[in-house]
Amino acid sequence: MDSERNHRTGESESKTHEEPKSETKKIKNLSEYAQTLQLAWNGLLVLKNSCFPTSMHILEGDLGVINGLLKDHSSGGKLTQLKIAQRLRLDQPKLDEVTRRIKQGSPNGYAVLLATQSAPAGGAGAEGTFPVVEPGLQRRLLRNLVSYLKQKQAAGVISLPVGGAKGRDSTGMLYAFPPCEFSQQYLQSALRTLGKLEEEHMVIVIVKDTA
Repeated sequence: MDSERNHRTGESESKTHEEPKSETKKIKNLSEYAQTLQLAWNGLLVLKNSCFPTSMHILEGDLGVINGLLKDHSSGGKLTQLKIAQRLRLDQPKLDEVTRRIKQGSPNGYAVLLATQSAPAGGAGAEGTFPVVEPGLQRRLLRNLVSYLKQKQAAGVISLPVGGAKGRDSTGMLYAFPPCEFSQQYLQSALRTLGKLEEEHMVIVIVKDTA
């Protein structure tokens, strides 16, 4: 009996010794960090005549808000394209307003997401395929959108749901922040993991309008 028990503990010990292997795979960049988060949306951000293939992973907040506000009413599925129609200047009163809306929306009326360049198709099954780019739109890298917003010192703003609310749908706003002081506060754990955030990225804040 004893020898059997020892054999068992021996077995479980060897298992625990093996586990740290996966831990040692160091996360090298923000895209790899994003892979550790839950994917919330994959599609195209559109600005003027350019579209930017983007993946959004959830940093905090409620996935239900994303699913509810990023719904395509015609198909019932998720939207594959989000058009940035307005800009919000990155000055303190405006940022305070966004913070206030996040606080109002807590815990389940908001979501904060990390947006990174979407990997080309052929990745993970259906998630890997890109939505079709509309004629007249030029596909560009997300970093071009990031540098545009940085230069304008603004966040991109999208009213949700796209196409206006029908009946009792909830409405809300999406804010796309280029790297700035405001967005960094949501990336503290990424900063701790990586030391510095070199890759171009955006922090997306989605808030539901409170009635």
